[in-house]
Amino acid sequence: MRTDSFALRHIGPKESNLQDMLQTIGLDSLEQLIYETIPDDIRLKSPLNLPPALSEHQYAEHIGKLAAKNKVFKSYIGLGYHQSILPAVIQRNILENPGWYTAYTPYQAEIAQGRLEALLNFQTMVSDLTGMEIANASLLDESTAAAEAISLLYALRDRKQKKENVNKFFVSEEVLPQSISLIETRAIPLGIEIVVGNHEEFEFSEQYFGALVQYPGKSGQVFNYADFIAKCQDAGIKTAVAADILSLVKLQAPGELGVDVVVGTTQRFGIPLGYGGPHAAFFATKEEYKRNIPGRIIGVTKDMDGNQALRMALQTREQHIKRDKATSNICTAQVLLAVMAGMYAVYHGPNGLKYIADTVHASAVSLEKELKELGFDQVNSTYFDTLQIKANASSVKEIAEKKEINFFYPDAETVLISLNETTNLEDLNNIVAVFAQLAAKETTPLEELSEEEKIPAELKRKTDFLTHEVFNTYHSETELMRYIKKLERKDLSLNHSMISLGSCTMKLNAASEMLPLSNPQWGNIHPFVPVDQAEGYHFVLRELEKQLNEITGFSATSLQPNSGAQGEYAGLMVIRAYHESRGEGHRNICLIPSSAHGTNPASAVMAGMKVVVTKASENGNIDVDDLREKAIEHKDNLAALMVTYPSTHGVFESAIREITTIIHDNGGQVYMDGANMNAQVGLTNPGVIGADVCHLNLHKTFAIPHGGGGPGVGPICVAEQLKPFLPGNPVVKTGGEQAIGAISSAPWGSSLVCLISYGYIKMLGSKGLQKATEYAILNANYVKERLNEHFKTLYSGERGRAAHEMILDCRPFKANGIEVTDIAKRLIDYGFHSPTVSFPVAGTLMIEPTESESKAELDRFCDALISIRKEIEETSADDTDNMLKNAPHTVAMLTSDEWKFSYSRQKAAFPLDYIADNKFWPSVRRVDEAFGDRNLMCSCPPTEEYAEA
Repeated sequence: MRTDSFALRHIGPKESNLQDMLQTIGLDSLEQLIYETIPDDIRLKSPLNLPPALSEHQYAEHIGKLAAKNKVFKSYIGLGYHQSILPAVIQRNILENPGWYTAYTPYQAEIAQGRLEALLNFQTMVSDLTGMEIANASLLDESTAAAEAISLLYALRDRKQKKENVNKFFVSEEVLPQSISLIETRAIPLGIEIVVGNHEEFEFSEQYFGALVQYPGKSGQVFNYADFIAKCQDAGIKTAVAADILSLVKLQAPGELGVDVVVGTTQRFGIPLGYGGPHAAFFATKEEYKRNIPGRIIGVTKDMDGNQALRMALQTREQHIKRDKATSNICTAQVLLAVMAGMYAVYHGPNGLKYIADTVHASAVSLEKELKELGFDQVNSTYFDTLQIKANASSVKEIAEKKEINFFYPDAETVLISLNETTNLEDLNNIVAVFAQLAAKETTPLEELSEEEKIPAELKRKTDFLTHEVFNTYHSETELMRYIKKLERKDLSLNHSMISLGSCTMKLNAASEMLPLSNPQWGNIHPFVPVDQAEGYHFVLRELEKQLNEITGFSATSLQPNSGAQGEYAGLMVIRAYHESRGEGHRNICLIPSSAHGTNPASAVMAGMKVVVTKASENGNIDVDDLREKAIEHKDNLAALMVTYPSTHGVFESAIREITTIIHDNGGQVYMDGANMNAQVGLTNPGVIGADVCHLNLHKTFAIPHGGGGPGVGPICVAEQLKPFLPGNPVVKTGGEQAIGAISSAPWGSSLVCLISYGYIKMLGSKGLQKATEYAILNANYVKERLNEHFKTLYSGERGRAAHEMILDCRPFKANGIEVTDIAKRLIDYGFHSPTVSFPVAGTLMIEPTESESKAELDRFCDALISIRKEIEETSADDTDNMLKNAPHTVAMLTSDEWKFSYSRQKAAFPLDYIADNKFWPSVRRVDEAFGDRNLMCSCPPTEEYAEA
């Protein structure tokens, strides 16, 4: 046994298990299984051309040497990114804790109450600081959130505005440059005209439906927007504000001015810079707009016993239900980062945040005084943390960089200095020294901060915030550590048992991949530093792009999209730009199979395309005749086909090359959804099947943890003809020669977590990656065969094999009064998270075991489902007193003096022997979904308020 082999540690089944598993499947070799699963005409003829695998120890040394290549200067660049202090108690107990980072999106509320509470804290924090009525559970980044605000306001136009096609939106020139670029990218396909200008000179007219301003502005000036917002309201123009969340501790809350939406990022609340991400954005608005809010909302409801419980509210807005009519394609939140930012507020409380904000502001005031004494003009009359200094930018830059200091230089005569939580007196004196050298003057060291303020009375915050008990209790490390642990115990994560979610690939997130994230040489790099200061990052990012090019068979990769849905949108926008470059901008028809991911049609609509759905055949595959008919019908306007491969039904369709040829013959490009790439790596690839672009879910196939619903990364890989159009950034040049606008805030998206996928590929190498794919397919087929006598598999390949996932048909159990949801909840009693429920087919379970799970764990899971199948047989349609309808069973039920059920406590809680060894107890009974939507409450409620509701 090679103890230095990462593949040995990553792949679950042992070599000694292989023959037993193959015997269950009815085969002699793993090669035979792959032959019967993947069509021969798309199999790779040679192994991946990647370097030999590194051991975990070798990788640790390698990534450490690369980290040392990064130059961690003191960066005062600002523009929405500020170095912050991550409290060690949060770093150790959340960021570095698999109980938090391996959890899945909280669709199964009963086993996610801890995460849901942490997200409710986040929403409360955002609502309090912004002064808005309702907030969501985070978005991808500030620029994305700003674009989502515009989409929301566009959808909320009144009847007259819609009738007259009012489509102009005003954006202040003080909005962050990366946000303006992304907004313009998003607006074009939707037919929204963006007008960028000076908000003080804006001509209010009926041509506009909305306006966006930055608070404070990108140059640091804090504008009083009261008159501007009032005039907008008089003109029927709705308003959005992009706000700095730390500044809102001292500044008047935008909600008090009557704005419609407030967006921003919570990166300042203890989240590492990470060369651009991941960070949790926020989105807050009025309650009357709740059904138009993008992303997820956590709400308060009750369980079967009437006890308070939490859940994701208003899920009917999501794209898996509404498809092309969805609010947005952005289903991804940044849950792990939102949890950390919320805990930062819990740890510091309102008084702690006031101290931090006061210190940052006092540092800025003190620095202004020192620089004025040296003879430099400071332009901003009112500011929070950013000074606008008039000086020779190139001269300042030369001196500053020698002293390992970064400022931002918007033009030749301006230097912007944005201070942050980490700035101390020594830092201030070092900044002063730069300008003293330029002015050739001596200075006296600054020894204390000024008590003067540069925020006028009318702009000061006068309202309380974070008054809820949770923000005023856990201020010692002991108390916060215990609070975090209390929440963690309520959640089922990958560190407890297998999470077999079809389409979601909940594989091992190895500790050796995760450890570099805690290294400040990776964490403390601002995304807009000069490129030569991020040499370690650029080595990793270039290598990762090359690795993904090799794996996909494509020519180029953009790592900028920071979620799978964002990747879909980016891929379609690149296709759109390609058609326009050829004088075929009229091509706007996107063919999408009926079985596709719900994000697909939503992304197509956002990219300005018209969705035409193609039929599925009886065996669940794409109906090739229907696809050909529609491709020919729309050949003059065909833009793209969006196809998932292997299919969402868990099948490698043998007609895939015929399908891609049909699209190309009719002038379209093929977009492959990479959600199921875990069944392709090393065996086939998107280039071979004839695709032109794909997105990859690095948080699925390439081992970035789901973090309870984010972070994710969704890079796009493209064929040669699409390479010129890869997305750019207005601050740091990246992308193709004819780059589309920004897709996310940072030039390389969520760079920090790209280290994880880089490490995954480096430590597996060519052979390990292929073996991981083979074992993912092996594990799926083993589960399929073990369950074969008890559950019908809805779809299989032509030789009867599943790909890496399968769909179990649970609809026949309705005859026994059992719904698929009952099975999902009963699995909790057996210690398992449910597989994917009712997607892509209602009334089914979609199972994906991944390659990381051992044969023993697969057997436990199969034993649980087989036991539940027997319980179903013992149940009749008119019997509600059964274990499935009452599941999950809590400690409170089992220890109650009264037991009102016909079955025993033993059967309820310990139906199989293995459970007693590692019992997971849900903290609530089954939640009431409808009650939560009828009585929407999305911030931390006092107990008495909940009781009244």
